[in-house]
Amino acid sequence: MIKPMPNKLIIEGITPDGQKFRPSDWAERMSGNLSTFKNQRIHYSPLLYPSTIEDRNCLVVSLSLAEANPPLFEQIIAFAQKNRLSIVGELPTI
Repeated sequence: MIKPMPNKLIIEGITPDGQKFRPSDWAERMSGNLSTFKNQRIHYSPLLYPSTIEDRNCLVVSLSLAEANPPLFEQIIAFAQKNRLSIVGELPTI
């Protein structure tokens, strides 16, 4: 079980039946909303970035994103809920 991180949400790429969520690069695609390119490399924002935790593809979402970009934060949460992905951490009230 993935442990919560302070001031962050973790969205796990695991479906309710225990299968890996597809496409396998979903977290990178979501993180692309705030990423930048420099010297031919992608740089993810500390507010939204992909991670592998306990051998699972995850999306780490800083709770600060809810204030910095409310529409994007709501879109990410809606995506997770629609696809029934596990959200580790406490959702802020917005």
